[in-house]
Amino acid sequence: MYAVIETGGKQYRVQEGDTLFIEKLDAAANETVTFDKVILVEKEDGVVCGAPTVEGASVTANVVKNGKGKKITVFTYKPKKDSKRKLGHRQPYTKVQILSIQA
Repeated sequence: MYAVIETGGKQYRVQEGDTLFIEKLDAAANETVTFDKVILVEKEDGVVCGAPTVEGASVTANVVKNGKGKKITVFTYKPKKDSKRKLGHRQPYTKVQILSIQA
């Protein structure tokens, strides 16, 4: 059984026991979160597709940790103009483990 959920403007295909890195949530470590925006659910008797979401379906997950990704360097310049700028960015994320899918 799997489901497709939407969180942080992105869609993820999840199964029970999966570990995901998603956009940062306002949840501390070892908290339980519920995703209500379930777009698709696959069961034994077939696939249920929502318009836009499946009613009554939810996915429960446990927050493993919050953190920041690897640093990326953003360097912009204009040739022959003595204009340059160097920036760094670390995208925050939340690591979650899927506990159950209710369809």
